[in-house]
Amino acid sequence: MNQSNGLYVAGESFFHRMDAAVKLILLLTWTVVTFLFMDLRVFAIMLAGGVTMLLLARVPFRKMALLFWALMVFTVINSIFILLITPRFGTTLTGSDTPFIPLGYDTINAETLFYVLTLSLKYLTLLPITLLFIFTTHPSRFAASLNKLGVPYKLAYAVSIAFRYIPDLTKEFRTILNALQMRGLGISRGDGTLLQRARNVTQAVVPLLQSSLQRIESVSDAMDLRGFGTRPQRTWYMGTVMKGSDKLIALLCVVLLATGVGLKQSLLQGFWYPFG
Repeated sequence: MNQSNGLYVAGESFFHRMDAAVKLILLLTWTVVTFLFMDLRVFAIMLAGGVTMLLLARVPFRKMALLFWALMVFTVINSIFILLITPRFGTTLTGSDTPFIPLGYDTINAETLFYVLTLSLKYLTLLPITLLFIFTTHPSRFAASLNKLGVPYKLAYAVSIAFRYIPDLTKEFRTILNALQMRGLGISRGDGTLLQRARNVTQAVVPLLQSSLQRIESVSDAMDLRGFGTRPQRTWYMGTVMKGSDKLIALLCVVLLATGVGLKQSLLQGFWYPFG
């Protein structure tokens, strides 16, 4: 991973060449359509399409592994909490109650299990397109595209800097953790209970914040010395021109959004449960 380019992974795929603004439109459209529904059939189709696009981008899995597993852990924990706290929530959506797993204080029914499966697939539907956007979008091109869409260049540049410095912050956090471990702070497995290790990890937050503030001050001083923000407009070294294929993708996004809204209003209005 190139530190100067943030999370961007260089490549020659169609999605790497796509205009960054169009990729943002695709991501936003995909997100809106996903949250319109609570239908497992829709999510299965969209997930298959998202995975196909991600595979075509040819981004190595090891580059995406951290974000992938983070979302998977979140999905599992969220599902467990729903099942333990509201084991009969599915009944409010379907009107039926089919006992399935006894808990002692209550019973998880089949309707809630199906609801959790649908909700988990909903989150996973957003994963491929999000990874596609993050790892195939160069920060500078993205900032230039945002400015081209009418976003003030100061705000666009702030977004670019945020993308660039995520890997640096991650590296700094690991360096701080290594330093704490060398001083005898238990973080690894076997160094205490999970709660103790989590409490030890939080001790890295203060030095990380201090380092981040120093980095922000250095970047701000460098930008001031170069006269950033003195002019109402600016040019972009990595600005791109929207091609015909980009316009076609943007048009398809409009079609996808219109189709989603139409299906929501006519056929797929509520929670889909095939066994009711």
